Amino acid sequence: MERVGKSGNAVPLSAAVFGSTGGIGRALCQELADRGCETIHAGSRSGADIGVSGAAPFAFDLTNESSIEAAALSMKDDPPEWIIVATGVLTLESGEGPERTFKRLDAGAMAEVFALNTIGPALIAKHVLPLMPRDRQFVFAALSARVGSISDNGLGGWHSYRASKAALNMLLKNFALEMQRTHKQGVIAGLHPGTVDSALSEPFQSNLPDGQLIEPGEAAGNLIHVLGGLGPQDSGKIFDFAGKVVPA
Repeated sequence: MERVGKSGNAVPLSAAVFGSTGGIGRALCQELADRGCETIHAGSRSGADIGVSGAAPFAFDLTNESSIEAAALSMKDDPPEWIIVATGVLTLESGEGPERTFKRLDAGAMAEVFALNTIGPALIAKHVLPLMPRDRQFVFAALSARVGSISDNGLGGWHSYRASKAALNMLLKNFALEMQRTHKQGVIAGLHPGTVDSALSEPFQSNLPDGQLIEPGEAAGNLIHVLGGLGPQDSGKIFDFAGKVVPA
């Protein structure tokens, strides 16, 4: 654990990105490498090489806790300073998208959305957070969404997606409070990346106002800038790509 929390700058010497083959995940790996991060654990369901210098691939499955545990154990001897969970689903592989009305709610689809957006990231935290040192700073961050804010919800709809992200936000807050008792310098946060040009947002891009859609590389740069500026006082909060707190 000697390197954890010792880089002394806004970019870590080592990081792990869960979800490295997604649009944002791969861009995060590339941006970290470009900024001098020496070791990048790049995790995906396939365990594929993403072609980023310094990125070491590993395989995990959000719906398989044993695979998450094995991934965490592989980092045990030299845990990363930053862990970023860059996973999430809006439209399921079946093609079923977010529900615009409660009349379209389906128990199976809801369970799948929660498994990927809430339970999977929580299980990553379960197995990775115990590796973190008690005497130095670390960052654990997960991609969330502004639509997970209850107080900021003025439109409704997208029931499973909104609810799964709201639940994720609550879990991040819970983890932050629990870790603060023993890991005073730890930072646990959620990140709203904005509307990024990726497979997740592609079906919903046609009606976006000009300038609202951003490229994955720009989004990654924004998020890394935000993470680099966080301290223990920020733990448990959700931040947007500009570093502003997203209300609960």
